[in-house]
Amino acid sequence: MALGFFRLLVLLPWKMQVGLGRIFGPLFFAVIRERRRVVMVNLRLCFPEKSEAELRMLAKEHYQAMGIGLFETCLAWWAPTRRLPSYQIVGKEHLEAAAARGKGVILFTAHFTTLEICGRMFTENLPIGCLYRDPDNAVVARQMHQRRIAKMTVAVAMNDLRGLIRALRKGHTIWYASDQGKRTKFSTVLPFFGVPAMTNTAASRIAEMTGAAVVPYFAARKPDGSYLLTVLPALENFPTSDPEADAIRTNRLMEEYIRKAPEQYFWVHRRFKRRGEGFPNVYRRSSFGG
Repeated sequence: MALGFFRLLVLLPWKMQVGLGRIFGPLFFAVIRERRRVVMVNLRLCFPEKSEAELRMLAKEHYQAMGIGLFETCLAWWAPTRRLPSYQIVGKEHLEAAAARGKGVILFTAHFTTLEICGRMFTENLPIGCLYRDPDNAVVARQMHQRRIAKMTVAVAMNDLRGLIRALRKGHTIWYASDQGKRTKFSTVLPFFGVPAMTNTAASRIAEMTGAAVVPYFAARKPDGSYLLTVLPALENFPTSDPEADAIRTNRLMEEYIRKAPEQYFWVHRRFKRRGEGFPNVYRRSSFGG
């Protein structure tokens, strides 16, 4: 029923949808207290130079971005191309040059609230595939999978390393984000915004195994309501013989672009969890404020 409701809302003018998103976001901030705590802990850790008032303002702006992101997702899934908001892709030639090598491309990015809408904009202009992790809700997972498959060249499950390697060796470009703190055999604790965080080092290992180029890409919603998708040149001297140094390099690159639009990064994720023995649980109520 909820999916049907939001599918109907896609018929509204886009500016009206953005306005509704800005309303829904602060409501979520006020009602869902546990996630609000997660956001505040993350922001305090990553922006220690900001005052508490500045951090709370940034948190509210983040929830507005999350609210808009909900409508962006609906638009990405169900709207015809002509109804997409205005956008610009800068640096498309870097991705085209990397893809022309025929060894696959890791389209390296981070989790922003604009993920779905900018992914749709990408697929309207360039052939790309993606990694995916199904949501817990089976109905939402089915819709997400169907909508992504309809537009993308290939969709590979997040835990299917062999499938990812096969896709890259076939020359696919794969959307890839490594900024969520899942513990795997390729993960280790490295600095993110200067804070120790469980970090996936697989990108350099996969690039080494496949010969795929690693092309960074970041997207942002601009103040005028349009979108800027920035594709950077393929990383030089990557991978190296040190996967941890490679991961620190890509972490710093993510930090640079998160700082350009900090409210649009996915702060509701527990980025600093599961760090292992010797690291405090910063999300415990007694550990880092309320």
